[in-house]
Amino acid sequence: MYISDVSGHCNAALAVEKAVRIFKPDTEILNINAFNYTNPLAEKITNSIYMGIIKIAPKIWDYLYDNPEIVRRIERTKENIHKANSPKLKKLFDKFLPDAVICTQAFPCGMVADYKKTYGVNLPLVAVLTDYVPHSYWIYDSVDYYIVPSEDIARSLIKKGVNAKRVKPLGIPFDPKFSQKLDKENLFNKYKLNPAIPTVLIMGGGHGLGPIKTICRSLERVKPDIQEIIVTGVNKKLYKSLRRRIKKYAKKILLFGYTQHINELMELADIVISKPGGVTISEVLSKGKPMIIVKPLPGQEANNTRYLTGAGAAIKIDKPKDIYLVIEDLIRNSHKLERIKEAAVKIANPNASLDIARFILKGLEGND
Repeated sequence: MYISDVSGHCNAALAVEKAVRIFKPDTEILNINAFNYTNPLAEKITNSIYMGIIKIAPKIWDYLYDNPEIVRRIERTKENIHKANSPKLKKLFDKFLPDAVICTQAFPCGMVADYKKTYGVNLPLVAVLTDYVPHSYWIYDSVDYYIVPSEDIARSLIKKGVNAKRVKPLGIPFDPKFSQKLDKENLFNKYKLNPAIPTVLIMGGGHGLGPIKTICRSLERVKPDIQEIIVTGVNKKLYKSLRRRIKKYAKKILLFGYTQHINELMELADIVISKPGGVTISEVLSKGKPMIIVKPLPGQEANNTRYLTGAGAAIKIDKPKDIYLVIEDLIRNSHKLERIKEAAVKIANPNASLDIARFILKGLEGND
């Protein structure tokens, strides 16, 4: 269960499903947008408000995100919402009869946790965290297991009061195809790119957020020759704007909207410029690619950035207009690029989805 169809939470849920089917193809799985199922109108309103906040007033999100005082104040409201949703969940679960529920976002996890208490149900509930800091909205007594990105994150969750036996540092799930080595020569031919020229991949998540236009303008100032791949996701306005602009640019640029071939584009990239969503980070790390993060949003993005830069696996810059300086430096000093690649490989969990699937299936077998 997840919320928002264009999100890392959804991609993580789909990754777990795909991995489970690798081991047990006949497994019956219902992958559902829990918020849309219980409150379709509220989902649209909430998504609009969230997108508005992070675009216009990100400091508000910084204040709301994992703020203990806010967590305490909304506790009663959250419980009332969960109780109101419990009958809908009961109807869903009575029909589907799940052996376990896996949640890749805190909101549906809380819904199912309170459902278990309301109806006294002993339904295995697994929380799969998709960011590198475990915020307080995840914490519920009736969650059976927490799957977290790393040992460090496991310790953070234990400090918040979760029993250590319930915390499993297996990584963030992502589509297993990202861990597969691809034939780069064929890919360069497929996308008509030059393998002798450094390739920079620029992404803004599924919604095409961030200062992508400014980044593109800045990269025009890079003195060594480079080629760019830009992915705008579902942001049609950005796609149309860039399609007009890049005709005037000197650098070779491939422009994509929403695509299912990010794994191929990452394979081609020497450097990835992206929003630091947890699933995206895991994909980039699995490919051993150096990452540049530009102006991360407060909250989970800032936390993910601190984790990556602390490990030496990414570079953070606050002024997108200056990104050309970073790219030039990395191209001219290949040893710096190699150090970041090595750090990325060191903290990567390339088999995370498969490990999570094994853990889930092992638990179900134990319940048979």
